[in-house]
Amino acid sequence: MKKYLFTSESVTQGHPDKVCDLISDTILDECIKQDENSRVAVETFASKDLIVIAGQITTNAKIDIEKIARDVLKEIGYDNSNTDIDYKTCKIITNITKQSTDIAMGVDCGGAGDQGIMFGYACDETKNYMPFAIEIAHKLAKRLEVVRKEKIIEGLRPDGKTQVTVEYEDNIPKRIDTVLISSEHIENIDLNKMKDEIINKVIKYVIEKKYIDNKTKIYINPTGRFVIGGPLGDTGLTGRKIIVDTYGGYSRHGGGAFSGKDASKVDRSAAYMLRHIAKNVVANGYAKKCEIQVSYAIGKEEPLSMNIETFGTNTIPEEEIIDKIKQKFDLRPNQIINYLDLKKPIYVKTTNYGHFGKEYLPWEKIIKM
Repeated sequence: MKKYLFTSESVTQGHPDKVCDLISDTILDECIKQDENSRVAVETFASKDLIVIAGQITTNAKIDIEKIARDVLKEIGYDNSNTDIDYKTCKIITNITKQSTDIAMGVDCGGAGDQGIMFGYACDETKNYMPFAIEIAHKLAKRLEVVRKEKIIEGLRPDGKTQVTVEYEDNIPKRIDTVLISSEHIENIDLNKMKDEIINKVIKYVIEKKYIDNKTKIYINPTGRFVIGGPLGDTGLTGRKIIVDTYGGYSRHGGGAFSGKDASKVDRSAAYMLRHIAKNVVANGYAKKCEIQVSYAIGKEEPLSMNIETFGTNTIPEEEIIDKIKQKFDLRPNQIINYLDLKKPIYVKTTNYGHFGKEYLPWEKIIKM
């Protein structure tokens, strides 16, 4: 019997990197609402009392980028420049240009918006075919947001992180070895009460009893204090949480971030399509785990390569699985966009708590292969 530990992490909506992702994706959605053919590649940077938004936008949409950024900060709950950032008073700088004509030349003809490699992954560890540790880490982070916004736990602020270590036996998750939660809080909070409430109203609320035993270690704010948070405590940047956004380290990653990019960027659209395919390989019973890689060249429609790895769990030869994929799915960028209906303003729904595993997103649909 092989035993091992595997750890994944997630972050809350108020984590500085996720603040930047959400601003970038909100700008993208606002452009698409008015012009579905918008070309958007926007990145956001956050630091003390400062938000910088830069990138390329080619669109007929009329948007107020500064207002979007302030509204996002307000919705998250950032209103205190002494501890994190204040949506009312922070400085906002924008530097937006149009999409490069060199890039547009390759995209306009239906080709990929950039070169690169993308991965998709699925496994049968959970009902939504996500790895167990990242699924639990996301649920803990989401619950931490809920108890803050609904004041189920008083005194919490927006910034936070979760981390879950799972013990496996023969590749099956058996128990949770460690849970770590760090949550920003107000100055004069009763720390012992806060820790007890997070254990009872977050951890025990999310995790089934069968996975926690008397050897499970729980850490809440291990430094003992987390008053300075958000962009005041740490800078934020769009696209810096790519493992949180995908599979928690279970699968390889091509390196391309998602947020702030329209679907002509295969970093995003192809990764979504590959998740769809990998999930359906597993859901149709062809493997218990599946990882797929493709590569693209800028301006070219067809992928340059495809590789599949089922980690010895396949029930039919991998060559047959590849044949089924090629017969069922068209991996040219425009065909991916049409198949998954990616010209809709759906991207804010993806920003927090993972881009995969949410059943309402089009790439999570299960079909017959």
